[in-house]
Amino acid sequence: MLDRDSRHALELPAASVEGDESWLTSYLDVLTLLITLFVLLLALTPPGGGEAFDSDRMRSASSITSLPLASLATGIHPQHSGLQPRMADLNIPGVSVSQGQDGVTLRIDDSLLFPSGDAVLTPQGQDVLESLFAVLDTFDGQISVEGHTDSLPIATSRFPSNWELSVGRAIAVVRYLERQGVAISRMRAVGYADTQPMESNATSEGRAANRRVELLLRQQAEG
Repeated sequence: MLDRDSRHALELPAASVEGDESWLTSYLDVLTLLITLFVLLLALTPPGGGEAFDSDRMRSASSITSLPLASLATGIHPQHSGLQPRMADLNIPGVSVSQGQDGVTLRIDDSLLFPSGDAVLTPQGQDVLESLFAVLDTFDGQISVEGHTDSLPIATSRFPSNWELSVGRAIAVVRYLERQGVAISRMRAVGYADTQPMESNATSEGRAANRRVELLLRQQAEG
């Protein structure tokens, strides 16, 4: 027969085995969590890897931002290779130049063109448009004249709302350019009222930025 000490010695390996199995179970749980995390990371990674995704996104964003003035003067955008207005000499306060997917935009502050709440060109406004003739003369595409207002309502006998005001200002610019020799068949007048703000209408500065007339120069599609 085994005495008490002998029985105790025989029981020790069993306890040790239980301890080893408990450690193994914890290890398998951690390993399972790591595998799950790895699978989730693979599922969330875009095809081609994160670096390629960021590169593509940056190229896409750069294609719609404004180009430097020198680029506009020499070659424009590959999508508008025939559009070569002489932008290098254009340096008029209150007039900015930008390029997007649709073409080149000449943006004019409406304070340079019209009195408040009116659509009659001021002498200063006529001078501003005359300064753009050199640009328009070298461009043979379509010109979209687009009027924009702020969100403050207007209600007069001539302009019941900002829609009529924005259209009236666009028409006034088109008529003036026509009298100066720009073919009416190349132009159109569009009014957007306050539907396309550049800044918040909550401040006077933002409202001033939103009141503008834009000349969108688009090369005619070939074919």
